[in-house]
Amino acid sequence: MDLASLQSLLSLVAGARVACVGDVMVDRFVYGEVSRTSPEAPIPVLARARDIAMLGGAGNVARNVASLGGSAALAGVVGDDAAANEALGMIGADERMEGHLIAERGRPTTVKTRYVAAGQQLLRVDSEDARPIGKDAEAKLLGAVRHATADAGAILLSDYGKGAVTQAVIEACLAAAQASGAVLIVDSKARSFARYGAADIVKPNAAELAAATELPTETDEQVEAALRRALDLSRAKAVLVTRAAKGMSLAVRGQDVVHFPGRPREVFDVSGAGDTALAALGLALAAKASPQAAVEFALLASGVAVGKAGTAVVLPQELVEAEIAAHMAPAEAKLATPAQVAAKAQAWREAGLTVGFTNGCFDILHKGHVAYLAQARAWCDRLIVGVNSDRSVRALKGEGRPVNDLESRALVLAGLAHVDLVAPFDEDTPIELIKAARPDVLVKGADYTVETVVGHELVQSWGGEVKLAPIVEGYSTSAAIARITEKAQ
Repeated sequence: MDLASLQSLLSLVAGARVACVGDVMVDRFVYGEVSRTSPEAPIPVLARARDIAMLGGAGNVARNVASLGGSAALAGVVGDDAAANEALGMIGADERMEGHLIAERGRPTTVKTRYVAAGQQLLRVDSEDARPIGKDAEAKLLGAVRHATADAGAILLSDYGKGAVTQAVIEACLAAAQASGAVLIVDSKARSFARYGAADIVKPNAAELAAATELPTETDEQVEAALRRALDLSRAKAVLVTRAAKGMSLAVRGQDVVHFPGRPREVFDVSGAGDTALAALGLALAAKASPQAAVEFALLASGVAVGKAGTAVVLPQELVEAEIAAHMAPAEAKLATPAQVAAKAQAWREAGLTVGFTNGCFDILHKGHVAYLAQARAWCDRLIVGVNSDRSVRALKGEGRPVNDLESRALVLAGLAHVDLVAPFDEDTPIELIKAARPDVLVKGADYTVETVVGHELVQSWGGEVKLAPIVEGYSTSAAIARITEKAQ
């Protein structure tokens, strides 16, 4: 999908109504640090730092429909408990979402709690009752489905096997789709796709497709065979399999299988990426996009989602930025504005990564610079480098500097493996960039003291630290210029 097509599709999906039906959950993430092992058992001790809660399951699908610009109507079942109130509060806080949730007495709201340190999930604890909902709750849910599906361009059914998606609920979704012409897409954890009748699309992942068909799904050829088997075993009009880094593959009855290759991504968290793909796919089809455009849209959105921590939502601007970055050279993709620095640094921190920051003119890159940046990167997981604009270099170094213009200096820095993001700044100091990045580690050369490093008080105020990197003697831009001048004479 090119940039023009993406922007056109984003305009098309704005305001499109999508019904999200199925198992509603609360996803909770507990972030902290592990620095020791418990004396009671050979297990890590997590020092709890913060908790984040968000809608999961069908709720996460609805969140992503809303974040991508659509209008989401969510129908599902929760318990009569605090987690249900939490879910209702999150729905009410989003003006693009409307909730049609049924509370069933005696049933807990499904809650998945993940414990995370340094970007790694240590443990997941599930609180749930996966038995089918009772007849009273089912009758109320069928009414909620009728309200949610009214005027919807797509119906997205999320069957996580937590009890809400009964056969009666499936039949209600099929009937609503047939009556209105809405597209019905099923995201199923079930081993049999036949129970979903003539759904327009069934969307398993590769493991789920393998389980349903009892066939391997590693290679393209194996996936094609499994998709054809899935169509034979069901009445679905199409099956779309999501294949993580390998992309997606679509089988439509009577047509050849089409493979949509994935793009290389920095993966922080795969939680909820399937929900994001379902939301984007349904939203695009609700807006009458072609199946190919809808799958490409879903592939792009899920690729952005795995680069964020938790069951994350994806924003239209993030899709645009991802599409632009895909057509850039790798170095160009590292260049960032202050706003992009803030967003990227926040995403890294949420993934449990340590963010570092340093700055300089970096006029003629030399051995000393490379050693300095390597040391800075060794003190953090991700390194942001602020680089002075041409004007600010002249103000610092005098006329005749810089030798290399800003674009050249920034691209050379971005080409280094130790550098994760490069942000130009025009001010005399990088203080505004430091405020945007909120680094955990602020690095300058050992020719400074901690007290003379710009931003040291700010970084220390939020618990960060200032590090002084050793200087490689005999290497400097001024010395390099002197040697060049001497040789030219």
